[in-house]
Amino acid sequence: MKSLVIIPAYNEEKSIENTVRDIMQNAPEFDYVIINDCSKDNTLAVCKEKGLHVLNLPVNLGIGGAVQTGYRYALQNGYDYAIQFDGDGQHDAKFLHEMRDYMIQNHTDMLIGSRYITKEGFQSSSLRRFGIRYFSVLIKLLTGARITDPTSGMRMVNRDIIKLYANVYPKDYPEPESVVAILRMGKKVEEYPVIMRERTEGVSSISPLKSIYYMVKVTLAILVERIR
Repeated sequence: MKSLVIIPAYNEEKSIENTVRDIMQNAPEFDYVIINDCSKDNTLAVCKEKGLHVLNLPVNLGIGGAVQTGYRYALQNGYDYAIQFDGDGQHDAKFLHEMRDYMIQNHTDMLIGSRYITKEGFQSSSLRRFGIRYFSVLIKLLTGARITDPTSGMRMVNRDIIKLYANVYPKDYPEPESVVAILRMGKKVEEYPVIMRERTEGVSSISPLKSIYYMVKVTLAILVERIR
C-alpha cells in the first residue's frame, strides 16, 4: 500500500522541518510531499537547504489549489492512500498508521482525524469551535451524517477519492464542502480520534474578520453542492 502525506505550506519556514521530521520518525513508510504555495517567507529555501521533498507553485493557489496539487501528484504516482497534513506542526504523525489500518479494515473512503471525539489535546479557539459546531449541524441537516470536526485538515482518503479530488476540488476553505461532495455521492466517511497540538509558530489564515466571510462562503458552497 503506497501512502502519501500531502503537506500544503504557506509561510511555514519555522515549522516545516519539524513537521517532516515527525513523519519520518513516526511513519517512515509514508512518503510525503510539501506543496509550497508561493510562500513569502523562507519556506522554500528551508526545504531546499534541508533536502525536503517539495513542489513549488509559481503562483499562490490558496489551500484548495495546494491540496489539489498534492492529490494530482498522488494520482500520477500511483498512491493508494493520501492524507492532508498541516505544515504548522498541529498534527501528530503517530496517528497515520492507525488511521490507515482503520480505513483498510473498515473499507472507508475518507477518514477524518477529529479532536472532538475524546476531546484531548488542543481544542482550538472558542470562535473556531463555534464555527465547527455550526458546520457540523449544517452537514447533519443536509446529509444525515454526523461529523464532529468538519474543518479538520487531517483527512485520509483512498484511491477512489484521490481520483475525484485530483480533478475537482473546492478552492477556498475546502474542508466542509469537499466532505459534503463525497457524502452526497454515497461514499463512506468516518472519523478517528486524534490529538492535535497548538500552533507554536505562525498565525492562522482565518482571522476573526475573515471568519464571517468564511462562514457565509462555505455555507453557500455547501448548499449549492447539496442541491447540484
